Amino acid sequence: MIIFASDNPSIHSRNKVKEMFLENANKSGCIEVICGSMFSGKTEELIRRLKRAQFAKQKIATFKPSIDKRYSDLDVVSHDSHSISCTPIKSPSRMLQIPDDIQVVGIDEAQFFDESIIEVVQELANKRGVRVIIAGLDTDYLGKPFGPMPGLLAIAEDVQKVHAICVRCGALANHSHRLSASKKLVVLGEKDIYEPLCRQCYNKALQEDE
Repeated sequence: MIIFASDNPSIHSRNKVKEMFLENANKSGCIEVICGSMFSGKTEELIRRLKRAQFAKQKIATFKPSIDKRYSDLDVVSHDSHSISCTPIKSPSRMLQIPDDIQVVGIDEAQFFDESIIEVVQELANKRGVRVIIAGLDTDYLGKPFGPMPGLLAIAEDVQKVHAICVRCGALANHSHRLSASKKLVVLGEKDIYEPLCRQCYNKALQEDE
């Protein structure tokens, strides 16, 4: 017998408990990662959690790589134009300079930082009791694990993988297909340069690109 989530009260209960875990105002000393392809809502979810922390009267600090200037220099901005103020930084070590009263740290576009971010967030969570919320691409345009993301996923208490919609077939998308001919690993862009695709459409697109 197949039991759908909507028909199973225990699943609803577990989901509610998980939501409470993520939004518990007293939770500290932990690492959460939100990952997925481009246009999947990673930044949107990051902003949502940070604003709920603010609503709970918690003090937050938000960071993003200084190279990301697509929408704003001093804000984390989602594709849906929701935003929250942030500090652009070049090195993850800058996060260790936060005031002692900061309870929640948000990090957007974590894939663009170097591997030192792993030790930094560990120190924030383990030694300073900070709740660290990270958003980033889990794979690059070639479909390979992106930068420090595998290490961040490994040390996180909670991982949420979000999905976009494949623009070619409508299925769940977990790949970011690059439309430009550039072979650089980091090419900042929007829908003019990237499209979200499912596995099958992504593999087909790679064959077409050859």
